[in-house]
Amino acid sequence: MSMQMQVEYPETLPDALAETRQEFETEAKLAMAAKLFEMKRLSSGQAAQMLGMKRVEFLLSLHRVGTPAINISEDELLSDVCRPVPVQSEF
Repeated sequence: MSMQMQVEYPETLPDALAETRQEFETEAKLAMAAKLFEMKRLSSGQAAQMLGMKRVEFLLSLHRVGTPAINISEDELLSDVCRPVPVQSEF
């Protein structure tokens, strides 16, 4: 079962942003889903489902609202990069 939420905004807002009502509402939904994803409140799959799109499509859309698709700390990144890779023997 899906739920709905209403958000009030000034009637002139889409025009002020040079967008149609549909474009503005689509962007607002993406911004909300992206922020919840960035805050680690939603997974990328959950955020995509909320928007009615595929996970990859959601991840590729994140740049439109300035949200990184990979959200890890510098320490996590360094840990992954500096971790030794096991060498497999051909024998």
